[in-house]
Amino acid sequence: MNSKTELLCIGNPLVDVFVDIDNGLAMKYGIRDPVQHIDREKAESFLREPSIDFSKAVKSSGGGAANVAKIAAMLGMDAVFSGCVGRDELAEIFEKEITDAGVSPILTETDGKTGLCFACAVDGQMRFAASPGAALEMTETHISEELISGAEVVIVDGYILDRRPLVQQILKLASRRGIPVALDAASVMQVKSKAEEILTYSRNYPLFIFMNADEAIAFFNTIRKCRDEDTGLSEKEKEGMILRDVCPMLKIITDGEIYPIIVVKLGGRGAVVIAGFTIVPRNTVGAGDAFCAAFIAAWIRGRSLSECAALGNKVAREILEVPGTHIKSGKLKSFAKILQK
Repeated sequence: MNSKTELLCIGNPLVDVFVDIDNGLAMKYGIRDPVQHIDREKAESFLREPSIDFSKAVKSSGGGAANVAKIAAMLGMDAVFSGCVGRDELAEIFEKEITDAGVSPILTETDGKTGLCFACAVDGQMRFAASPGAALEMTETHISEELISGAEVVIVDGYILDRRPLVQQILKLASRRGIPVALDAASVMQVKSKAEEILTYSRNYPLFIFMNADEAIAFFNTIRKCRDEDTGLSEKEKEGMILRDVCPMLKIITDGEIYPIIVVKLGGRGAVVIAGFTIVPRNTVGAGDAFCAAFIAAWIRGRSLSECAALGNKVAREILEVPGTHIKSGKLKSFAKILQK
């Protein structure tokens, strides 16, 4: 990247495939959990399932960081996405969709298969089965100082936290240039296994941290070494716990510092933004990524944290109406105009 860009997004490029299946078919392919990995052989077998017409299935570019880049570009931001893909039809689908949205792709081709994520509606409930494939081949060797130095903000997909040298390379190069990094926690399991690392990163690097309600509660319990007894809470009960217990702990982390800035997304009920200088009262596939994209886009354009959260809410609501981030750019033009003022 030779010229300055507003948003550099680094993560796992996936193609999301949306299908409706019954529980029997889900069991046949081992799609049992709300969120899980599926091995490539089983994923390829699922794509050949004769009872599903995949030619009519909605296919969308996916992966948290790619979703952020796509929505940000539709909002008029100069967005770049970097990741690893295969040399296959799925890579073409992924690249075309993000390019059509206005994203500048920096894709490294490998001998692996491009990542897949099946978004399966099973008897009224969503189950996600991901096969990251070539996406996992991105390492710290793909992250150069030139790539990072051209960005105003770097977005990091929480699912790459497992690759510690890669994450540390991004953080070190960004910090050296004073470039903030926005990290989306990605999932409850990632938070539980990486909470201490996230906390350490927040103390040493200029960081935005985005979490949903469940992830924030998991972060609280893991850091406090509490037993995880908060499953089954209603959304209102989660919100109460976050405001009563979680936010005071997060405020201690941010107190007196410019970074980290921590955003807890509460779905339709808004978000809580915790920062050392203010607290400002703000998921479904893609909605959390859309919130992150709009929030960071507004922040880059000099808006207050309350304005950032408000725009995040509005854009996320639009994404709720479509599968993943499979939205026409025209739907977001009014929000893009807000950022241009």
